Amino acid sequence: MSLHLMTLFTAHPAKLINLLALLFAFPGGWLLHATRRRELRAMASLQSQRQSSPNEELTLDWATVRMNRFFYSFGFACLGLALLVSWISTRV
Repeated sequence: MSLHLMTLFTAHPAKLINLLALLFAFPGGWLLHATRRRELRAMASLQSQRQSSPNEELTLDWATVRMNRFFYSFGFACLGLALLVSWISTRV
């Protein structure tokens, strides 16, 4: 089995490096999408709470904002790494 993988790598190194880039890009894109959906749901919840009590100023709590910021930065880092790995595969 390992001999088969080694011959595959020596025959098509760029394809395997591109596969690695795809394995970085898919979770990064999914994380960005999921974070955006979670953020929109939280904003919709705040909007409905504002309509029920218009006198209060409601905002997202600090932990949610920090978590969204972290997930956005991690998702973009995954996509950037995927782009870099894909660019490297064109040089092989």
